[in-house]
Amino acid sequence: MYLDEVIAAQKRGERRGIASICSAHPEVIRQTLTTFEHPLIEATCNQVNQFGGYTGMTPRDFASFVRRMADENRMRVESILLGGDHLGPHVWQAEAASDAMAKAGTLVADYVEAGFTKLHLDCSMRLADDPKGPLDKEVAAARAAQLAGIAEHSGSAALRYVLGTEVPRPGGTTMDETGLHITEVEDASETIEIHRRAFHALGLHSAWERVIALVVQPGVEFGDDSVVPYAPAAAQALSNCIEEQPLVYEAHSTDYQAPEALKNLVRDHFAILKVGPALTFAYREAAFALAMLEAEWLPADQCSDLIRVLDRAMTAQPAYWKSYYGGTQQEQAFKRRFSLSDRSRYYWSQPDVQHALERLMQNLGSEVLPYSLSSQFLGETGINAQQAIALRIGKVLKQYSAACSPGN
Repeated sequence: MYLDEVIAAQKRGERRGIASICSAHPEVIRQTLTTFEHPLIEATCNQVNQFGGYTGMTPRDFASFVRRMADENRMRVESILLGGDHLGPHVWQAEAASDAMAKAGTLVADYVEAGFTKLHLDCSMRLADDPKGPLDKEVAAARAAQLAGIAEHSGSAALRYVLGTEVPRPGGTTMDETGLHITEVEDASETIEIHRRAFHALGLHSAWERVIALVVQPGVEFGDDSVVPYAPAAAQALSNCIEEQPLVYEAHSTDYQAPEALKNLVRDHFAILKVGPALTFAYREAAFALAMLEAEWLPADQCSDLIRVLDRAMTAQPAYWKSYYGGTQQEQAFKRRFSLSDRSRYYWSQPDVQHALERLMQNLGSEVLPYSLSSQFLGETGINAQQAIALRIGKVLKQYSAACSPGN
């Protein structure tokens, strides 16, 4: 398995990593499949679960969706790695532990049976009948081990596990909420040891040998319009700590980091780089640029009006952004369009938005776009609308590919 090759290379002192593409957007997945020799595509518990998640897909649906896209693009399905992110009771936090964990168990079993082999087990959240305050680490680890036992029963030796309780919530967070800090060495070591004991207590010795990574906070994050860049010196102690373990780190929220920062993260053993919002942000940028080009090129009554249609969908169904975007109505409107957290990614599958997008692409066609308008709105010339989208997403993906490849 390629994940094992990454770990082995890291332990030899090589700067090798793997980008973890956490997105259900078709265009993002398509570009991922064409960019990486060993693409790792992940679904989160709120995107994809036994009840459909916000994508409407079960784990089996999502796996079939990715594999079908690979077939359509004549890519080897065998090279694709599927991962499950934040697998645990997050979606059911308002329920009692017994009910929430039962549903989390079904979730994990469904992911494994659908062919997902990289599992991030996250039981860090407090459930309805847990004592108030942060969840006890021993309880979180015991619950993660419980889910690993279910995975082992459903799966095979191909499974690889990622653990860690110091993680951002699925769907994103804000810097104000987290009080951003780098994981302490003592906390990282303690988390590993607590989980080791929990796995062994359930007789999961073989599963423990296949734990490949720990999720930590290396000091990277992004807000609505700002990015906290990776500072290698500040994370040096944490980086050194993992060298004593047969693991690497998994870093979440690496979106919008500079290319050199991504390379430094991989060099410092944050070998699994999670990225998601930056890719759908790139898609939105391209779609908005094309809509602006369309508005200058065609009569108003022929235009898709994509930007307004998307905003109407978001304001009509605010559940996916309301708790993330504060401020005045004007500030919220700006964030709905341009925030780096890109909560608009939850709305592209809405029927009205899909219809507007289809009209936009039909209006612009497959021919090369006018030079002057293309230069003005896309910063590129000699391309058509579909190529404009692919280039914008591809630029982000290539930065991750370069960061994870030792020869670059």
